[in-house]
Amino acid sequence: MEYSSEFKNNHATRYLAEEYERLEAERVSSREAAGEDALMREMAEEDEVRIATRQKELLADIERIMNREKEEESKPKALVLEFRAGAGGDEASLFATELRDMYLKYAEGKRWRIRRIDDMTIELDTPAAYDALRYETGVHRVQRVPLTEKSGRIHTSTASVAALPIRVKPVVEINPSDIHMEFTRSGGAGGQNVNKVESAVRLVHIPTGVDVRSSSERSQLANRLQAMEILSAKLEALAIEEEAKKHSDLRSGQIGTADRSEKIRTYNFLQDRITDHRLKESWHNLPKIMLGYIDPIVEALQKAAEAGGVGPVEDDE
Repeated sequence: MEYSSEFKNNHATRYLAEEYERLEAERVSSREAAGEDALMREMAEEDEVRIATRQKELLADIERIMNREKEEESKPKALVLEFRAGAGGDEASLFATELRDMYLKYAEGKRWRIRRIDDMTIELDTPAAYDALRYETGVHRVQRVPLTEKSGRIHTSTASVAALPIRVKPVVEINPSDIHMEFTRSGGAGGQNVNKVESAVRLVHIPTGVDVRSSSERSQLANRLQAMEILSAKLEALAIEEEAKKHSDLRSGQIGTADRSEKIRTYNFLQDRITDHRLKESWHNLPKIMLGYIDPIVEALQKAAEAGGVGPVEDDE
């Protein structure tokens, strides 16, 4: 790593950079003072060795600080959970809503800051949310007898969850010319601001067709910034999915590489059992789990991921 005066612009490395420059000035001064005197030149050379050693140590410290900051920047600061109904009509829509409420209750129990982006999209504004829920992306399947089913027939429906990390510094750079932006009035109750001001923002990424809408904030600017963060997260997830598909043989043995088309979990209400197909493990007491008590599942997934992954997803229901 070579020295740069830019290091002084960072408050965390400023002192080290100033010390580096002070030593450099000392080295130059010592050499000039030595002149042609042999003894003085020998002493100057000894000083240069000492100074060079210290400067090398300072550069190593600067590099460590910058790498740590870069790593911190890449870590998610929040998590967005997006829910969509899959196969199963009204029952699928109901299940998607129940999943949303389950995660909301889990987040409330953790006392995380919650922000509703829209009816089926929520943001959990804490780094801890990503660590806990990063493996929830995929298809969640429910098997039960709907309340409207008079014959007692078991229905199977699905809903998908997308867990999108919101980072301090986005991984995917977006060309502003690739974005189509629309402004509309926020829907629902909310006073004069909601009814009269076009504060809701919809962004469409033209090359991929990915779109995002944000209406939870009071100002257009705040909604625009929030929508950009979510759009970046969606494009990052899309890039990861595409890369994973290229290496499907490796992907099948890893937790956390699922996309929204992969079934990861079944909620069987008749047998009072929830099964994670990646772990091939089940838990009981579904009513309690649906109230947000999902810590055992979250912890099991984290342990499996730390251990290097699990076997391929299998449909064992």
